Amino acid sequence: MGIKTYNPYTPSRRQMTGSDFSEITKTTPEKSLLDSKKRKAGRNSQGKITVRHRGGGAKKQYRIVDFKRKKDGIPAKVIGIEYDPNRSANIALICYADGEKAYILAPAGLTDGMTVMNGPEAEVRVGNCLPLSEIPVGTQIHNIELYPGKGGQLVRSAGNSAQLMAKEGKYATLRLPSGEMRMVPIICRASIGVVGNGEHNLINIGKAGRKRHMGIRPTVRGSVMNPNDHPHGGGEGKTGIGRPGPSTPWGKPALGLKTRKKNKSSNKLIVRRRDGKAIK
Repeated sequence: MGIKTYNPYTPSRRQMTGSDFSEITKTTPEKSLLDSKKRKAGRNSQGKITVRHRGGGAKKQYRIVDFKRKKDGIPAKVIGIEYDPNRSANIALICYADGEKAYILAPAGLTDGMTVMNGPEAEVRVGNCLPLSEIPVGTQIHNIELYPGKGGQLVRSAGNSAQLMAKEGKYATLRLPSGEMRMVPIICRASIGVVGNGEHNLINIGKAGRKRHMGIRPTVRGSVMNPNDHPHGGGEGKTGIGRPGPSTPWGKPALGLKTRKKNKSSNKLIVRRRDGKAIK
């Protein structure tokens, strides 16, 4: 994928960049793999806003992506690489030898006409999905299961990959993109390769309207509010927040507060946290 620039006929257009979609080979989605996507605008079932700054945006349909990859031993041909408005990664439409079609995450290097396969007997090749027990140490992987059979939950965004560091007993040790070292059951599955669309993080949005198309509404800094609106508000001119640490609008600690439970059962599977410290 490449990054394209635009003619600066407005000030915002001068800094704006976008994808040239050079990896995309299929522009119309597969109708049988589409589902409706209801807009919630950050509201829960009671209609209360639980996630702020959401709403509006372009209408989207959900692409049903196969994160489980359970159809073993049947080769599938890649029909095309498609854009997915619901994620940063591109997706690949594959057709199995028995005629069934499915969407998978498109790793870098996967192109039309290539063959992918799932299961323990599959080759260690880009796009194939295997149990961690069958993958050599040092391989870059993505779409990793945390629980056997549940489907890939880790490493699914554009340009990311984890590395298989070791295999011992019932567990495999992975180095995740955050730097965290974590053990995962060795019977869990993962796909080979790095997730495609790696230059996604280099795109400059350029203007506020483009953010609104994504369904993201404006965020106002607490320091420019009045004291009755936010704990950081008030004061003459630009002032400090006036309290020991940053807070949410409701006075709860923010920015850096550890929220993970100290006695969480999965703590024993984390070898090293992403900040470099071991879990105690």
